Order: sequence, then C-alpha cells, then structure tokens
Amino acid sequence: MKKVFNFNKDSDKFIDKTELLKVIDFIDKADNVKTPILLIDNEKMMQNARLIGAGIERSQVYYAVKANDNIEILRQFSAIGLGFEIASDGELEKLEQLNIDGRRIITSNPVKTPFFIQKAHEYGVKCFAFDSEAEIEKLSRYAPNCCVYVRLIVPNEGSEWPLSKKFGVEQAEALSLLIKAKESGLNPIGLTFHVGSQCTSVDNWESALNLASDLWAKAVDAGIVMRCLNIGGGYPIVYTKTVIPIKSIESRINTLIQRMFPKDIDIYMEPGRAMVGDAGVFVTSVIGKATRAGGGWCYIDVGVFNGLMESVGGIKYSYIAQTHDTDAKFSSWTLTGPSCDSFDVIDNDVSLQEPQIGDLILILSAGAYTLPYASRFNGFKIPEVVFV
Repeated sequence: MKKVFNFNKDSDKFIDKTELLKVIDFIDKADNVKTPILLIDNEKMMQNARLIGAGIERSQVYYAVKANDNIEILRQFSAIGLGFEIASDGELEKLEQLNIDGRRIITSNPVKTPFFIQKAHEYGVKCFAFDSEAEIEKLSRYAPNCCVYVRLIVPNEGSEWPLSKKFGVEQAEALSLLIKAKESGLNPIGLTFHVGSQCTSVDNWESALNLASDLWAKAVDAGIVMRCLNIGGGYPIVYTKTVIPIKSIESRINTLIQRMFPKDIDIYMEPGRAMVGDAGVFVTSVIGKATRAGGGWCYIDVGVFNGLMESVGGIKYSYIAQTHDTDAKFSSWTLTGPSCDSFDVIDNDVSLQEPQIGDLILILSAGAYTLPYASRFNGFKIPEVVFV
C-alpha cells in the first residue's frame, strides 16, 4: 500500500514537491525501507555542480569535501572536472583512491598537522592557506616553496553558521603574514576569506570583497605577486525558508570582482553545502513517543550523534511525516534521536500530526554536514547512502 505524506501549512509554502517525488517513489517501490538512510537525488546534485561558479568569470570550483565525503559523490564531481578542497590526510586519502591529480586539490584549513602538510605537498597539492606565523614555519619546513594564501577575517553576521572566530586575521596582520611568507621562502599568491556557512545576506560578499580589494592593493605595493582570490563558500540552501538564488549571488559577486580586481586573476571558490545539501533527504522511522511536561516527544532512529549534529549549532530542518489521516490536526512536538543521552534533541516545536510507531519521517536538505559528522555513539549505525 502506498504511503501518504502530509505537509504542514508552513513547509507547504516553499518545499518543491516535485523533487520529493523521487524519494516517495523509492519508498513506495521498496519492499522494506531499512531506516535510517540518506537518499541522494543524483540529478539534483549534478545540476548544483554545474550551476555553481557558472556566473563568475574565471572561477575554478573546488568542492569542499567536508560537506559530504561519500566516495561516489567525489567520483561524479571528478568526472565533470571539479577540483577539491580538503583539510586533512583522511580527506586526501579518499581522493587518492580516485587517483585525483594533486594539482586539482587545495587546502584552505589554516591550521594543519605537519603530517598532512608533508603528505599533501608530496602528493602535489596546489595551494595552502595560512593565518599565523606558526603555520608559515610549518609550511616552510614540510612544504618548502609551496604556494600559499592568507585567510582574511570578514563579516559573518548574515550567516547561520559563522566561521570568523576560529580562523583568519585582520587586514594589517594579513599583509605582514604575506610578507613574512615570502621572506620564509614560500610563494604567497593571494588571499582567501569565508563569509560564513549558509550565508543569507548577499551584502556579506560585498563587505568581504571590499576588505579583500584593499588588502590586495597593499600587498601588491609591498612587492607580493598577487594572482589568486579565493572567495570560499557560504551559498545558502532552503531549509525552512526561501533564500536568495545562486544566480543572483553570483551576478553580484562577479560585478564586484570585475570592478575591484585585475582582470586576469584566478578566482577560486569552495562550495560544499550548496552542492549536496538540498539533494539529500533522510528517511527515518518513529521508534517511540511520549508526553513529558505536558508536551509531545517523538523519537526517531537518527539523531544528533549519527547524522544531525548541525541541529545543535542552529540549523533547522523541514520535516514531512507519514500520515494515516490527511485531515488530522497538527500539533507541536519535540523531535529527538535514539541515543540514551539527553543532549540528543534534534528540534523543538516541530509541527506534526500524531505519529505512530513505525511511521516514516522525511528530513529535507540533509545532504550536507550530516554523515561526515556522524558517529556510532551508543552503538547506533551511521545511515546508509542510496542514490536515486
């Protein structure tokens, strides 16, 4: 019997039901869906991959492997000529399995292990980010003469996942570090920044590019041969509200770059979430329910430890639940994972019809920063990936 899923009035406003048909069709055709699983809409993923960067002249796309390091995803992105951005020897090992040329790989992690630096350099990794004198010393020792770019702090206020506290330096220090890198035998070629993950304000890119342009000019005056502008990632996807389209973001970025920077430089970009996020849907099962302190609690077989860690940091997902009565009233539920840990709370005030044990709940836009975070804490399995 075909399963029926019901949208609440809020999610019905922005969810593309057409894209969900593949997921629901997969569920209906499967004899027994063993949850939790992450379904990846392959066509949607590749559409994203071909769209991102198309609106920025001279851009070179390096997929941020940390967003989803599934080997099949990496294989498909490699087949259409994308590059890759990595942060560790573990991520490099995955690319080695696919025989990815080191010249198609960069690393924008500003603080790297000595082992990774040496291994990446020997493999032929193209460029390394840095934001401290300590990193210059490591790079000089383990990757002599390598190309480097400095990480500049830029505003992250419009982002749901800010990235400006742990990494990056202010403009004056960035200039000093570029000069120091050159004096240390490295090859400084430019700068990088990140406006923050899931950035919903296009103004962030303008603020960032203004700061980057000013630093660029000062570096050139100081004798640094600048040729690479790395604009990082940050493109938003739809979770619980509409976001500015990628084409609009890139149109603005491209106009600013053409106005502020030389015409022959290389533009690097590192999309992650926007490549795979909205192509993924978790299929989960209800394993329990209870009333606690007067409110409903719904327990499912994936939680913050085995796939939804970003929910702890503020990412809000959209949920579509199986229904047995399309006219049943929606009410507020606390959604939790399966582990014996009170930290394992996915979301509060989730609008659901009365769930039944065994019902399926779909978690949308779950393709990025889910499985790479996942662990087997408490013995619960990491969800399988299935391409549809």
